Amino acid sequence: MSRVAIIGGHGKIALQLAKILTGEGHEVSSLIRNPDQSDDIKATGATPVIADVENLSTDEIGEAIKGHDAVVFSAGAGGGNPDRTYAVDRDAAIRSIDAALKVDVPRYLIVSYFGAGLDHGVPESDSFYAYAEAKAEADDYLRKTTLLWTIIGPGKLTDDAGTGRIATKERGADYDGVPRADVAAVIAAALQTPSSVGTTIDFVSGETPIADAVKGAAPA
Repeated sequence: MSRVAIIGGHGKIALQLAKILTGEGHEVSSLIRNPDQSDDIKATGATPVIADVENLSTDEIGEAIKGHDAVVFSAGAGGGNPDRTYAVDRDAAIRSIDAALKVDVPRYLIVSYFGAGLDHGVPESDSFYAYAEAKAEADDYLRKTTLLWTIIGPGKLTDDAGTGRIATKERGADYDGVPRADVAAVIAAALQTPSSVGTTIDFVSGETPIADAVKGAAPA
């Protein structure tokens, strides 16, 4: 059994991830900013932790995640407001990375998106620009740390039923959709797959069983 802290614990992916992990016997702390969401967290078997990472310092985030074996950053501003996008998807993510380093949480996974990178090519006039920049900068910051990191890059998120199978970009997959249920399963598999450390897993729905695809991920 391990202890996993999920930042952004009330998101659709995070709720499904918590249920998977607690079902496998892991102890999960789900960080949320709204106390009214606590019952939803408890229903997954996880423990709610009230922590608004957008407004917490590095030290305060460290207090919330201290004693865990892994952190999953699945928080997001949800688009629409560039300032909040930078504040959550980049700045809060970077503070949580620093916090993990400071309190010796060794494993860190961040949810990004398929094809994210500093060379994303999205024009500043595009409403997606702030998100692309924020994710690219947070991912790049994480890659340069000594944490045991994995970057999770799903394609377009859907609420379809999970299939348990994906196709990865490194195996030739193009941008397409993927159920949130399968994204949660990929994160859970990566947490338990040592060879996924130091890899970026860009993926969409496909034909390869998730466990096999995660094991086959190449170092970034």
